[in-house]
Amino acid sequence: RYQLFYKGGSSLDPAPAPAVAPAPSDLLLNHRLFLRVAQHPNLERYKSLIDASARTYGLEPSLVKAMIAVESAFEPQAVSPKGALGLMQIMPATGERYGVAPNAKRTLEQQLFDPATNLRIGTRYMRDLLKRFDQDLSLALAAYNAGEGAVEQYARTIPPYPETRDYVALVQQFEAFYRPPPPPPPPVQTPARVTL
Repeated sequence: RYQLFYKGGSSLDPAPAPAVAPAPSDLLLNHRLFLRVAQHPNLERYKSLIDASARTYGLEPSLVKAMIAVESAFEPQAVSPKGALGLMQIMPATGERYGVAPNAKRTLEQQLFDPATNLRIGTRYMRDLLKRFDQDLSLALAAYNAGEGAVEQYARTIPPYPETRDYVALVQQFEAFYRPPPPPPPPVQTPARVTL
């Protein structure tokens, strides 16, 4: 009894829901590093040192935590294949640049394994990188990973090294995870009613 008049979409059809990109922190949930560090006891153990160093050098504690998670998985005795040491994986040359020198009691390396010293140097270095790269977090992270010269060599862009690109993305995902939620909006004040 009925005959097909029109087949296909029309302006009356509901618009498809826009695809929602996952939050950066959601991308971490199955990452092997996240599973290792999410509840790491050293996160709480070094919280006051992290907060103090971040505050001293004008960084967000969530950024410092993220860098430590990716750099050393919160292990203060971590050593990279290239010789970077401690929580924030400081190279001995960077330690010397920021005034750490061997003395009669401890070598340069022993001092860099000290969490307070390591955090002080790492946060100060990151602050200096942010200044150098005009507060561009991606470039500062790339320089922290690959070196300032590499970022300059590639015209102040993230160098095309897979390790550095992965590092920048992963630190930003962890930073989103560690960032505290925004405070709730203030309650709406209803005007008082006056009755006569």
